[in-house]
Amino acid sequence: MRIVSLCPSLTELVFDLGRGDDLVGLTEYCVHPAEGVASVEKVGGTKNPDVARVVALAPDLVLMNEEENRREDHEALVAAGVRVHTSMPRTALETAEMVRSIGAALGREPEAEAIAADIARRTALVQADAAGREPVRFAYLVWRRPWMSVSADTFASSLLAQAGGENVFGERPERYPEVTLEELRAARPDLVLLCTEPYPFQEKHVAEVAEACGLDPARVRIADGEYLSWHGSRTPDGIDHAASLIRAAR
Repeated sequence: MRIVSLCPSLTELVFDLGRGDDLVGLTEYCVHPAEGVASVEKVGGTKNPDVARVVALAPDLVLMNEEENRREDHEALVAAGVRVHTSMPRTALETAEMVRSIGAALGREPEAEAIAADIARRTALVQADAAGREPVRFAYLVWRRPWMSVSADTFASSLLAQAGGENVFGERPERYPEVTLEELRAARPDLVLLCTEPYPFQEKHVAEVAEACGLDPARVRIADGEYLSWHGSRTPDGIDHAASLIRAAR
């Protein structure tokens, strides 16, 4: 089987399902697992793949994500007669279903079921732990200058919410709304999370945000953006990472 993956988290999933040797193309942002992806041809970025090259690779399947990838590239591949699997899970349990679907497409149902079952098990555990507790009001920042957060309609927010978090910008109509530090201060979150991707927030930014918002620096923490935004085989550990962040803020 010949596979092209145009989404980093799905590339990682292909390897974890045991089909990494079948990958013939992936994006320059597909970095995990490092040794595995090093020898696979790069076909551009997630937003600007070389569609002609993808077609020329004659894949049996191209994996895409509706947020990471562009509709026009999907349409171009379909028009060229390429089989495409698209997905966009917004919750952990939707991710479990995505893993099962991709596992079926790759002929790796048992491996996929093991990952999906782990996602469901860990989800149930963190939800049970959060039940009946006062929610932790959080803000999750993904960009700086302009400052940007996430709405409730995002994968990261969902992982934090199922662990007992309440997104202070959850009702914003945009999935990735611009916010000001003044708005952040006024929202009075219990916890501000600075994620490591797409903007590479570091410890030096903790003091900046805490001072600007009049927050105790202990209430501003770095969050692993891969764990909280990569849906697939990383999701079980992402569930636990989200829960650890909420638990530490209680």
